[in-house]
Amino acid sequence: MLTSERKALILRVLGREGRLVAKPFSQDLGVSEDTIRRDLRELAAEGLLQRVHGGALPASPAVAPFGVREGRAGAEKRLLARAAAGLIRPGQIIFLDGGTTNVQLARSLPADLRASVITHSPSIAVELAGHPTVEVELVGGRLFKHSIVAVGAAAAEAIARVRADLFFMGATGLHPETGVTTGDPEEAAIKRLIARQSAETVVLATRDKLGAASPYGVAPLAQVGAVVVARGLPEELLAPLRTAGVRVVEAD
Repeated sequence: MLTSERKALILRVLGREGRLVAKPFSQDLGVSEDTIRRDLRELAAEGLLQRVHGGALPASPAVAPFGVREGRAGAEKRLLARAAAGLIRPGQIIFLDGGTTNVQLARSLPADLRASVITHSPSIAVELAGHPTVEVELVGGRLFKHSIVAVGAAAAEAIARVRADLFFMGATGLHPETGVTTGDPEEAAIKRLIARQSAETVVLATRDKLGAASPYGVAPLAQVGAVVVARGLPEELLAPLRTAGVRVVEAD
């Protein structure tokens, strides 16, 4: 089997089964485990999979630049955003993470909602600047341009002083083995801090994030209170969430 054929097969197996273990896969093909590991390294370098100990998981496509992500799955993101907005109660303190889906959530907040929103995302703050009854507190720091959010020591210090009722966390992948993941270690650390400062964490997950993984872990699935998904997804995508005790909110 040619290298290109092996790599195509690896991606098909990942798409079908959601994971690949290098040793039995190499035995099935009659090639060395080192050969498969080299294939996995090369595919990972192209952003086509996420390597883990002993094999690989599907890579999240949600690691593209912010402007590119804004144009993807727009209808699904708006659907999730409307459902997530229904989880917010008047008077609550909400922490809105960055990300294109959470921008849609900011746009979906009812015009008569009275609440406080804390965010380290300038994009979210701009969306809410015209909202008549939502108070907005913007956390500053070094701008992480990929996600358009503030990170670093100044952001962490400010976040450590707040308490939120709900944290709408952005993520690039949710997988039963790796939990909630993202593509940058500093951003992952900020997300963990916000989650610790919040009574409940909610993730809005488009279909492409379910069963996918990125390099840096944020939290196990069990630490997420709820995940908002589109109605009608295959149960095999949702079962790991339910097993971990996560409430699955299906958006109509």
